[in-house]
Amino acid sequence: MKQGEFVSIMGPSGCGKSSLINILGMLEAPNEGALYFEEKLVSGLSEKALSNKRKGKVSFVFQNFNLIDELNVYDNIELPLMYLNLPRKERQDQVQRVMERVEIAHRAEHLPHELSGGQQQRVAIARAVVTRPKLILADEPTGNLDSHLGNEVMDLLLDLKKDGSTIIMVTHSQLDADKTDRILHLFDGKIIGEKVLKAPVIY
Repeated sequence: MKQGEFVSIMGPSGCGKSSLINILGMLEAPNEGALYFEEKLVSGLSEKALSNKRKGKVSFVFQNFNLIDELNVYDNIELPLMYLNLPRKERQDQVQRVMERVEIAHRAEHLPHELSGGQQQRVAIARAVVTRPKLILADEPTGNLDSHLGNEVMDLLLDLKKDGSTIIMVTHSQLDADKTDRILHLFDGKIIGEKVLKAPVIY
């Protein structure tokens, strides 16, 4: 995986796509082989050590958004920064910047249930990128959206790639996959094919 690359993972249900995302995100341990992050071996590290590796560097975007119902948009986005113990002013600046980036600032005080599906996914993406992570792992980010909203989310992910983010996305959508740099095809937990669509551009 190259810095700034956008890779999609495709395959039938149950083939191991989500498991692969969890392994890459250091949430699950691989059954065999070794996992490196930032050119350092992370396989076999303790859960606490893995958590420290992920913190601020690896972010997830889920199909079901996984927003906290009791928190408004601003607070949902700010949450990862709280774990980094950043000063309040720095948190405010970063949250405001990313809300404007994903065009959701006008909904800052709204709760998740007051938002459309596309808006909720924008909040989820904002929460994922507010720490400026090196790696974004997206599991079916357009799966619960209609085609119009799905296109908006894909455009946003492509813009984040231009900002330097490395993105790995699980998808069933060939249309979405065709917008990425490379497609990996999985079957029964193994990569059985690869299609390079374009050389990754480092911005």
